[in-house]
Amino acid sequence: MSRAFTKEEDAQEQPIIPPRAALPAGVPNYVTPRGLELLREELITLETERAKAEANRENETDRTRQLSIFNGQISALTSRIASAKVVDPKNQPADEVRFGATVTLKTKSGGKPGTIRKFSIVGVDEASVPEGKIAFNAPIARAVQGAKKGDQITLQLGRNTETVEITEIAYN
Repeated sequence: MSRAFTKEEDAQEQPIIPPRAALPAGVPNYVTPRGLELLREELITLETERAKAEANRENETDRTRQLSIFNGQISALTSRIASAKVVDPKNQPADEVRFGATVTLKTKSGGKPGTIRKFSIVGVDEASVPEGKIAFNAPIARAVQGAKKGDQITLQLGRNTETVEITEIAYN
């Protein structure tokens, strides 16, 4: 039968599996110990949800679709955990901005002088701007890595350029 005579609803659509945070090719998957713990907790949650979906026999079509999504998410998460390279912030040089650092910046020129920014440099899966956690491969994190307290750095923030001073570096 020609495809022209089939209903759209009859076509099996592949479920869309939400992608994980991007990790550029060739870049190690650095994580903090807490970041790895969060990934493992997420895996347990997904496996629990998948088990619930497997047990639900009410709507076979919906069940199959849900299981496909869970299996895809679990596969992506398992790969991410397997590729994780744990970097303990406690082993980083205390006087230099590195992975795992909590950095405080003070705007010197451009933008609003005197503005204070504070963020932690973490893995891509742990990053959360509202929580003040920035991925190590984000432009602002790359700009400050290797700097020391008192250093002034030029940041390109969209169209604006700011000069900031590193006022504090901490590893928790």
